[in-house]
Amino acid sequence: MQTDATLLIVDDERATRDGLRMALEDSFDCYVASDIREAMNLLNQEPMQVVLTDLRMGSDNGMDLLDEILKLPNPPIAIMMTAYGSVDTAVEAMRRGAWDFITKPLNIDEVELMIKRALRTRKLESQNLALSQENNQLKDALKHSNPQGKLIGNSMVMQAVKRSIEQIAPSKATIMIEGESGTGKEVVANEIHRLSKRPKNTIVTVNCAALSPQLLESELFGHEKGAFTGATTKRIGRFEQANGGTIFLDEIGEIDAATQVKLLRVLSERNIERVGSSTSIPVDVRVITATNKNLAQLVQDGSFREDLFFRLNVVPIQLPALRERRDDVPLLAHAFLKQLAHENDKAIDRIDEDAMLALIAYPWPGNVRELRAAIEHGVVMCNTNSISRQNLPWQIQQFAQQSAPVIDINDDTKHSEAHPAPALGVEKSPLAASNTFNLHEIELSTIQAALRQTQNNRTEAAELLGISRRTLQRKIKQHQL
Repeated sequence: MQTDATLLIVDDERATRDGLRMALEDSFDCYVASDIREAMNLLNQEPMQVVLTDLRMGSDNGMDLLDEILKLPNPPIAIMMTAYGSVDTAVEAMRRGAWDFITKPLNIDEVELMIKRALRTRKLESQNLALSQENNQLKDALKHSNPQGKLIGNSMVMQAVKRSIEQIAPSKATIMIEGESGTGKEVVANEIHRLSKRPKNTIVTVNCAALSPQLLESELFGHEKGAFTGATTKRIGRFEQANGGTIFLDEIGEIDAATQVKLLRVLSERNIERVGSSTSIPVDVRVITATNKNLAQLVQDGSFREDLFFRLNVVPIQLPALRERRDDVPLLAHAFLKQLAHENDKAIDRIDEDAMLALIAYPWPGNVRELRAAIEHGVVMCNTNSISRQNLPWQIQQFAQQSAPVIDINDDTKHSEAHPAPALGVEKSPLAASNTFNLHEIELSTIQAALRQTQNNRTEAAELLGISRRTLQRKIKQHQL
């Protein structure tokens, strides 16, 4: 049974390399080369996992090829073949980086066993390295804990957002984050704080829409004992709690006129007064606000103060809706899957291609928050190690059925040509232009996103997509990527 492992056979004798290819191609994805130049051309075009090379190839020497292999960014396993076997030669090959050494005439079973053993060893080494890196990442994450999660996305629009965050985070400027509900405004606020010059201090979050005007004023600025009925003790407000750090005022468009006046004074004077007190308390607070409303329109309507708007809107960040960055759906979906499968104690490690295409095609009116809920639904309803379309919420299944026939990413014959390709804007993903999609285009965008996410590592991209490496290679050729 063939594996997805790629094997390059290098030998100047055609009968030997073709014989090895025919003998091993049932187990490996085989390529052949007759000399070092041809071998390196293949290695630069197509990453290989194993190179089986002859030691003597006319004027070429396998040791020289070994040196070139080790210069590659991700060098494959190298196994040396020779009819001139000696202990000295074996030691030299191993010293220069060969994984193992085998003498001619070759025993095919021994060659296959050696290759598989080498691949298993490399896999274990990679897993150990990945575990070590993951542990380091977890330690780093604990140092900069972000309870709302990470800012995830590699699409063009999200790369622009990340660049903006990196540019403005070290400043003291007041920032307004605009975007639809569920796009991740609080995640962005936490990321700005993490990258600011005050990350060791507190970031305090206030949902302005969740409190009445009276409670909001007390929540923001605090109150003295007896300031109003029920104020039995003194309360420290959120601005004081955030002193030296950051305060994040979510849904800032919901605050009433009186609180707007007091907030404007705080931004102007950098002092607060608790309710029931006339004493000014200086505060050093970085202010970040967020809204899903058009504040400029609210200013025109007279429901939001223009002077406060200008104070808050010093540096705006516009967060795209999820439908405007569909390239990020696979990345977000897998991140949520990993988290939610762990939380629910389920051994689910993939989303099949049919389900992924349905997720990418769906318009996501609830944005990233809705995607997370959909993945949680899938995790709860799934009884295997792979989420299928049938495990997804009903509305996503219905949309996939109505928008186009289901496409099998392993089948080249099922692409629909019903709709023209949407235009690719400068700041929008290839799938952002319309809510009606050709599944051929969805498949193309999904493959492109997976390749970008894995930095063109086809093996990792295939794993991310839930398909074999050979299928991915065929799709890449088909889409002329």
